[in-house]
Order: sequence, then C-alpha cells, then structure tokens
Amino acid sequence: MQLAITILGNNQINFIGEILPVIRDCNCNILEIRSSNFGHCSAGYMLIQGNWNQIAKLENTLDNLQKRLEIQIITLRPDQKEKDKNKDCIPYSLETISLDKDSVIESITSFLFDRDIDIDEITGSSYQAPYIQSSVFSTKFVILVPPLLPLLGLREDFLDFCDQLNIDAILEPIKR
Repeated sequence: MQLAITILGNNQINFIGEILPVIRDCNCNILEIRSSNFGHCSAGYMLIQGNWNQIAKLENTLDNLQKRLEIQIITLRPDQKEKDKNKDCIPYSLETISLDKDSVIESITSFLFDRDIDIDEITGSSYQAPYIQSSVFSTKFVILVPPLLPLLGLREDFLDFCDQLNIDAILEPIKR
C-alpha cells in the first residue's frame, strides 16, 4: 500500500527532519521524496510504502505532527491502476523559455492535455534576464507521450505552437 504526502510550512520549520524519523518509526519506506522552497515557505512531497497497518499508524502520527509543528499535511492513498495506465508511454523532456506572460504555462499545458499527453512533472520559475531587462519564464516538463501518438507530428505541431507564442523550446526523449 502506498501513501502520498504533501507538506507545507514556513522555512523556519525543519519539518523534513521531523517527518523522516516518524516514517522510520512506523516501519514505512520512502519511495520518492522532493522538497522545495518557495519564498518564505517550504514544501515537501513524499511517496511512502507500507502495509495497511503501518500506513494507518503513519497517518495518525502525521495528524499529531501537523498540530505540533503548525504545518499543513495532506495525504492521499493513490490508485495503483492509474500508474499502470502510463507504463507504455514514452517519457520526453520539454523545456521552454519565453517572456514572462500570464498564460504561457497554461497554454503549454492545454496543448499537451488536448493531445492526451500526461504531465509527470513540472518545474518553472520567473527571473530577470540580464541583457534584455525583462522578466523571463523558464519551464521544464517531464511528459508521457502515448505510444500511438506520432512523435514527428507532435514535435512539428509543438514547435509551430511555440513559434506562434514566441517561446523557445526543446522537446527530446529521456534516456532511461
């Protein structure tokens, strides 16, 4: 059984250091872990595995930890069938750079979802470009392309889409 955990708290709280021993004490295993800082907040994401009793014990312990540390913890028991749906998909890396416009990331995700392409991961940030004195938005996606989708057509359509929105982009397969 698996448990997905999302944690959000202030940067001053070392919640990752508090949660890891709790996971160990509940005899659960960490399958994936990520942590990021956003301004004055920190976020953590984990995928935990254990038997139903260990997961239930962990969920109860996380409730107490959430109150004690004054952080927000959200848990979800993922549906295993969803993961099997993407096992035949081809992973691709998609990177973009464009002027910082409100709808850039929305436009890119809409392009992908309209073609039934799942997004496995997104990272993005806005920063001041040194030479053009404008704000630039950079993204990196890991996408899962369905096996029946023609890759050459997808690449051509995506690059045409990016040209229309003045986005520089790279779309390439991930070697795993």
